[in-house]
Order: sequence, then structure tokens, then C-alpha cells
Amino acid sequence: MDTATHTPPFVLTEEHEQFRAALRQMAEERIAPYAAAVDREERYPSEGFAACREMELPALGIPTAYGGAGADMVTQAIMAEELARVCASTSVTMLISKLGMLPVMNFGSEDLKRRYLPRVASGEAQASYCLSEADAGSDVAAMRCRAVRDGDHYVLTGTKYWITNAGVSDTYTVFAKTDPEAGHRGISCFLVEADWGVKVAKLEHKMGLRGSPTGEVVFDEVRVPVANRIGEEGQGFAIAMHTLDRSRPTIGAQAVGIGQGALDHAVAYMRERRAFGAPIADLQGLRFMVADMAMRLEAARTLVYRACSVIDQGDPRGELSMLGAMAKAFASDTAMAVATDAVQLLGGYGYTTDFPVERAMRDAKITQIYEGTNQIQRVVIARHVLG
Repeated sequence: MDTATHTPPFVLTEEHEQFRAALRQMAEERIAPYAAAVDREERYPSEGFAACREMELPALGIPTAYGGAGADMVTQAIMAEELARVCASTSVTMLISKLGMLPVMNFGSEDLKRRYLPRVASGEAQASYCLSEADAGSDVAAMRCRAVRDGDHYVLTGTKYWITNAGVSDTYTVFAKTDPEAGHRGISCFLVEADWGVKVAKLEHKMGLRGSPTGEVVFDEVRVPVANRIGEEGQGFAIAMHTLDRSRPTIGAQAVGIGQGALDHAVAYMRERRAFGAPIADLQGLRFMVADMAMRLEAARTLVYRACSVIDQGDPRGELSMLGAMAKAFASDTAMAVATDAVQLLGGYGYTTDFPVERAMRDAKITQIYEGTNQIQRVVIARHVLG
């Protein structure tokens, strides 16, 4: 192999760099000015979503055959990263619909793809992913939500918890038991339209990511056409795990963006703040903190891009589950550590809402929890390493 001309797939191309630059400018101009208010008021980031839609970002992850841009996963990671750098809640508005539509893209019928994907690609519609329940988070097989066949429909009954975009989404990708005696082999997957009777019982008041609505979604004998089943009966658990393997790297990207935003604000503050007759950026102890923060972020970013490139290549060596878990866990642990250090670097100011580093610290925490806790990621990693 000619190593002088070979470029590893997770090294950014010129197109990637140009996309990042354009997206960063848009995010700074159109999203950052509203980020603090979105967090403070716990409101949906409508300004950010509108700006993303104008830039056609909802189309990135959708295949071109269904109105999307068919962008590679590294490009999608850059999007998640750059949006999260200024507003983590806005980044979720782009990630959640892709998560909701991944089962359709990878397991859905041609009819489902043509009915739903173009609307998500245009930003006209949004989607949610409904897997977790009150007693079935990490233990997916313990879910109680039921889907009972009734002619050419299923009757869906149950409650899903921690549902991102609850009350906003137009469709809900729901996992339910079609055979309650079969454990994880008895789970099936359905695409449910909001106006078929989906109810939001309550919205959570959260520590961070406060502009992204998270709620309890209730299905009370909701009738779902058989045509809206995704895949075959009993295939739901495999669909859920396949989907999470392909979405976890972008949660890693979101975490990297949160951490990068915190570091950028800390660096700007250190250049301006003076102590002992000089900028605190000259203090060696603080410089070492910044070096460690930057180093860990770059390692996390590279691991995220590596996992994304494996998705683009079709996971030829079966390493995606492990790499996705590594990317998500390492990047989110890094984001939490970097945001915490950023608060420390700002001293008392870091503890106030006058500066965005405390928001970064709160937002970073959820990346260690959702789409599989980091303890579960370590279970996955250890399983692959130990066999």
C-alpha cells in the first residue's frame, strides 16, 4: 500500500472541513444567541430548528432515493458536534429524527420508506424512538408495552418513558411485546403516527438538555396498521440493538461538541482574565489543565470518527458494537470531565449562569446516560474483548 497517498477514512477531507466551517458560522450566528434562553425557559429551540432546516440538515442522514442528502456518517458527526458546541438541545433536534427513522431505513418496507422518509428529510416531520419503560431501560427484554394482532391492525397498549421530542414528533417508532412469553425474541417494532391517539402524560424537568422535551408517552389501545410494522414479528430487539449501534457514535459526537464549546469559552476567559499582573492563561498549572482537556477531546473526536467510518464501510469486521460503545462512553466521560474543568477555570464565574460553561456541565451529564448508560457500554466492550 502506498502510505503516502492513502488517507484513513476517519481523517477529514477538504469537503468535511468546508462543511464544518459553514456550519460553525451558521451555529454562531443563528443558534448561539438563543441557547441560554432555550435552556432557561425550558422551551423547544424553534429558532435553531428553523436555521437547521434552512441549511437542509435534516436531510443529511436520509438516503438520496427518499429526498435526503445521503451524507456519510463522519459528516453527520460533524453536524452533531458543531451544533452541540453552541446548543446541545438544538443538536438533539437533528439526531432524534434520524434515530427514529433508522429502523425504517434499515428494516422497513419500501412503502414505509416512501411514506415517511421524505417528510423527515425536508424537516416537515420529526420522529421519536420509544424503547425505554419505567422498569425496562437497560433491561430491554423486561418491557411491558403490548401489541396484539387484530386483523389488519395491531392494538398497542403501554407507556414509554424518557422519550425525546415527546409531543413534538409526528411519528413514534415503538417497540412492544407481540409474544410476552418469548423474552427479547417476543419484541416487535412499529411506526406509529402521533394523531392515531398517542398521548403525552407529562414532560420531565431536567438538569440539562432543557430545550429538548423529554416525556412519558402513553399508548392506550392505539390501532396501528400491519403495514406499519417494521420488519417481522419478533425482530424488534435485533432492530433496536442494530439501531443503537449506529446512533451511539453521534451521541459521542454531541458530547465532543459540548466539551469543545466548554473548552473554547474557558480559553477565551483565560486570555482576558488577569491575576498576579498577567492573564491567567500564563499560569502553568492552568495551561496544563487546558492541554489535558484538548488532548482528551481530540482523542474522543478521533474515536467517534473511526466508529462513524466503520458504519460507512458497512462494518466489514463486525467491530461496530464495540467501537460505537467505546466512542459513546469515552466521548461522554470526556465531555463531563472537560466541562467540569471549564467551570473550575472560570472560578466563581463558572458557577453562574452568566457564562455557558455551567450549562455545558449540565448538558454533558446526559450523554453518559442516554442511548445506553456508560456502564452498559462497558459491558458491551468487555464482552467483545473477552469473548
